[in-house]
Amino acid sequence: KKLAAYAGLVPSTYSSGGKTFHGKIIKQGNKWLRWAFVEAVTPAIASDPQLRAQYEHLKIKGVNKARVAIARKLLTIAFQILRDQRAYEPRGTATMEGASTISRLS
Repeated sequence: KKLAAYAGLVPSTYSSGGKTFHGKIIKQGNKWLRWAFVEAVTPAIASDPQLRAQYEHLKIKGVNKARVAIARKLLTIAFQILRDQRAYEPRGTATMEGASTISRLS
């Protein structure tokens, strides 16, 4: 969550009277990191069927919203890969005994 906030891929939040409204993405984050992950969405959805399916589902709300949501997911996957020092395994390709947390959380 902190890395996504650093990259600026989280929504701004407004709260008043017990109600919370989530607005546009924050602009205080690292604009180059945010740009890189938003640009990485196109090749990611072309090569990963699960990401493509999620992108198509989210595209109903708007293309840009879907791109930002998938960019945040890519950032989370990249963080988990670097943290655990493992190779990326798309969901459904890992065996049960060697199933990684990356494939379950992606």
